[in-house]
Amino acid sequence: MTDASPAGAKNPIKALADYGQSVWLDYIKRDLIVGGGLQRLVEQDGVTGLTSNPAIFEKAIAGGREYDDLLLPLAAKG
Repeated sequence: MTDASPAGAKNPIKALADYGQSVWLDYIKRDLIVGGGLQRLVEQDGVTGLTSNPAIFEKAIAGGREYDDLLLPLAAKG
């Protein structure tokens, strides 16, 4: 989504800032950061913050292989 639609309407997420609201994302995953998705959300959609919690991190780490290249060497060291 860009700042303006073909009809000239402002991005509805960015429009929230006009009302003093900031949009935070309660989600984090490695590919969101390294793949450029987070940067796009900030630059194009106006996301201004990011939060998470241990359960989300645990699910991201245990539920896939995205972190294996970082964790396997540490596990090998004990």
